[in-house]
Amino acid sequence: MRTAVITAAGQVEIRKLPVPEIGATEVLVRVAACGLCTMEGNLYAGRMPVYPTAAGHEVAGRVERVGDQVAELEDAPAVGDLVTVDLLTRCGACRPCRGGQSAVCSSPQGGMREDGAITMGAGLAEYVVAPAAQVWPVGTVDPALAAMGEPLACVVHSLRRGALRAGDRVTVIGAGYMGHLHLALARHHGARSVTVVELDPGRRSAIEAAAPDAAIGPDLLGTVPRADVVFVTIASKEAIATALAAVADGGRIVLFGGSPDGPPAELPGYEVHRRQLTVTGSYSQEPEDWRAAAELLRGGTLTRYLEPLVTARYPLDDVDQALARTAGTPVYRVVVTP
Repeated sequence: MRTAVITAAGQVEIRKLPVPEIGATEVLVRVAACGLCTMEGNLYAGRMPVYPTAAGHEVAGRVERVGDQVAELEDAPAVGDLVTVDLLTRCGACRPCRGGQSAVCSSPQGGMREDGAITMGAGLAEYVVAPAAQVWPVGTVDPALAAMGEPLACVVHSLRRGALRAGDRVTVIGAGYMGHLHLALARHHGARSVTVVELDPGRRSAIEAAAPDAAIGPDLLGTVPRADVVFVTIASKEAIATALAAVADGGRIVLFGGSPDGPPAELPGYEVHRRQLTVTGSYSQEPEDWRAAAELLRGGTLTRYLEPLVTARYPLDDVDQALARTAGTPVYRVVVTP
């Protein structure tokens, strides 16, 4: 099979490896689409210098082969199914995993492949192997949308962390890709209103097509009702300050966007105490979030929100162009189609 490996900043090569074998509880998937997120862009731009890396963790494809212990199970992925694939590795043994919080598994992610590449999903390839428990059928949706299963699962997780309820007023800080997904899922789950706060006029204008109740700059927060729950999808101390201004007394703030090299944010302890605010983080996803994301894709209710988020599609042979576009220009999702 062909597989892409980022070998240095601005450099990627196509390697040939044998089609991987599968175990009794595993599934072989022929990749139909792999979305590129910020991580792949940072790897290619040199902002995340970890090389050589087999990247690509937002994957959808067709099941080509299933392990012996999977073949006869009800509702298990079957040969021919279009699936979205969870490529996260969960050890199952650490304290978070045993406590039902495998999103923050203590064991290192990824591993080392036989060609010496560090695996960070390794979905920029013609095939991937995953445990059957992490392969989710999605019906007949466009594979480029099915590849959004991973970010959708992350946003499902975010909404759970924020205890979103039907009738809640919602504010989303940031109108990027994840801001769009938060808007779509908040709408789907019955939010009374959804306001998007974004500094960039171009992004504000773009998200208006998804019909939020308001798309405003931070200076206009006083013109909209305060929110029961605020989702912060960008990493900055200014965004957190905006969230504190946007949230209603007794409300919840979810810190979804994060950056390890971002400036430290200030959290006013007395204000959190006096206003009885709940501030929580949301990182990655759990298996139950994948189940929900797969059903959202299968049902088609989010299709009108997701289709405009496919910025461009490239064949695997042009993966260098796909990575360069992801690394260097504002995009939602660039999709590679092996």
